[in-house]
Amino acid sequence: MSQLITPYGKFTLLQFDTEQEFERAIVSHIPDIFGQRRIYLDCKRRIGAKDGKQSVPDAYLIDLSRPREPQLYVVENELCAHDLFRHIGVQLLQFSVSFAQAGRRIKQILFDEICQQPSAKERCEKYAAEGGFRNLDHFLDALVLDKKFQALVIIDEETDDLHAVIRNLGFPVEIIEFSTYSNEKRELIHRFEPFLADVEAGLVEVTPVGEKKATGDPSGLDTVVVPAHEDGFEETFIGENRWYAVRIHPTMAAQLKYIAAYVTAPVQAITHYAPIRSIEPWENTGKMVINFADPAKEIGPLKAIKNGKVSHLQGLRYTTIEKLKKATSLDEVF
Repeated sequence: MSQLITPYGKFTLLQFDTEQEFERAIVSHIPDIFGQRRIYLDCKRRIGAKDGKQSVPDAYLIDLSRPREPQLYVVENELCAHDLFRHIGVQLLQFSVSFAQAGRRIKQILFDEICQQPSAKERCEKYAAEGGFRNLDHFLDALVLDKKFQALVIIDEETDDLHAVIRNLGFPVEIIEFSTYSNEKRELIHRFEPFLADVEAGLVEVTPVGEKKATGDPSGLDTVVVPAHEDGFEETFIGENRWYAVRIHPTMAAQLKYIAAYVTAPVQAITHYAPIRSIEPWENTGKMVINFADPAKEIGPLKAIKNGKVSHLQGLRYTTIEKLKKATSLDEVF
């Protein structure tokens, strides 16, 4: 049984008895999971053609992080102890069919839910005005109609079986692992990575009062920078013209055009970059292999500067090829 050892005692992984308990834990931490640029609509209403297969999503997520390009995710909250093929694979396929058949119905559901939440309505109307949409109705057209289906699975444990199920569904599926731990006093600790946290890592500004706030536009990011040990870098990045196993969000995979390598100690610098030919699933791990279109080229080296905002890279980061080529240090890359 997985455990966390903290200054406040030992916490043991909690197995939820029902999906309803799991969902209540998720909903109580929506701002922490999704930030201020997304709206989680916790509604369960039937969608689909009247004479066809209908389904009931757990929730909808409206992503307002991309100006003029709002994104909608159909949410499935699930426990890994359940039959993942039936509870996730089949469910998501049904959702995708219903989404294609009942766009107007989904638009009406979203409109009703947004109007019931004054803060959500205010945020959507502000986004619509800033993005050049005529009104809330026009905004919802752009959010729902003629859009490709996207799903978000929130699960208590991310497993290879889960990735095997969603690998061949034919549409993007984002995953959030949301685990809960409990001590003897029934005090809880939740472990999760906020939605698209690595994407927004380079889009954060610090307000005058010291608060960190995501502000930038992720739609322009076209380059992923990956940390690499020196031996693996030489063998794979240079020797094989590819890099694996990389956790790339489906949301980002379609827009990436370049990959760059940050070689860890003792080099501690971005030294090479390459154009991307393809990004493909890496076995059933939920990670990707990035294949290069051409051999990697030297750049920099781009190192940290004294007292800079970026000291070293522990995980992948996103940037643009324009910033990468103009940069003289890590600070200027991100």
